[in-house]
Amino acid sequence: MNKNLFPLLIGLLMLYAPAVAQTKTETKQHRIVFHLATSDTTTYKGLIRQLNNLTALWPTASIEVVAHSFGIDIMRKDRSKLEADIQALKNKGVAFAVCQNTMKSQKLTPEQMLPQSVFVPNGLAELVLKQEEGWSYIKVGQ
Repeated sequence: MNKNLFPLLIGLLMLYAPAVAQTKTETKQHRIVFHLATSDTTTYKGLIRQLNNLTALWPTASIEVVAHSFGIDIMRKDRSKLEADIQALKNKGVAFAVCQNTMKSQKLTPEQMLPQSVFVPNGLAELVLKQEEGWSYIKVGQ
């Protein structure tokens, strides 16, 4: 090979490789489950920001937030200040799953939750099922 062509070929490969990697990332179907168990409103705002960033990067990703324990406060009508943000994310396909075990222990009914809620029998079991199906797991907050 001509020694003068080698740097040119390396340069072309350096330009081409990121484009190939970007294409593979864009075509992959991402599935991400977020685990939310805190009542910290600063954490909620960070979660909303992260969800917006992900849906902007991967608009076709499957994303579910599983809220249990104190985390269900994000979905309580009497406590959440983020209903508009949650609705906007739901419109982008993000699901907000609320643990029915937690609701039962806190004596809450589905009517007390934001209308964007979907309900799962057990939040931790939902997380296990998603991971067994190959979803990426992200713990929100502490």
